[in-house]
Amino acid sequence: MRDALLSIRDRLDGFGVVLSGLCALHCVLGLVLVTVLGLGGGVLLSPRIHETGLALAIGVGVVTLGLSAFRHGRLAPALIGACGIALMAGALFVGHGPNEAALTIAGVALVAIAHIRNLRTAC
Repeated sequence: MRDALLSIRDRLDGFGVVLSGLCALHCVLGLVLVTVLGLGGGVLLSPRIHETGLALAIGVGVVTLGLSAFRHGRLAPALIGACGIALMAGALFVGHGPNEAALTIAGVALVAIAHIRNLRTAC
């Protein structure tokens, strides 16, 4: 049973890293494509896509980082992740644009670092 729980937690941490990377990639590529090429502004930078992605990333981050802190008792990854989640949540309130992208990218980077630290933490 314990191995199954660890496997689920590891998968969630891995999913969190991938989701963080996709979120950052979306922000950067969306801004570049719209700025340089003038393409896809309505789809790539849609506030709905961003809000949905952030909500999913925040949910995965809170659950996974919380479970990991409880399991291994190390608070550093959870604290790093909490800072990232706070930045991501703040991005939802600054309005769609460069400030939102900067907060999101900084937030997902911190959350990804926290997930990676969890994956490297030995039981």
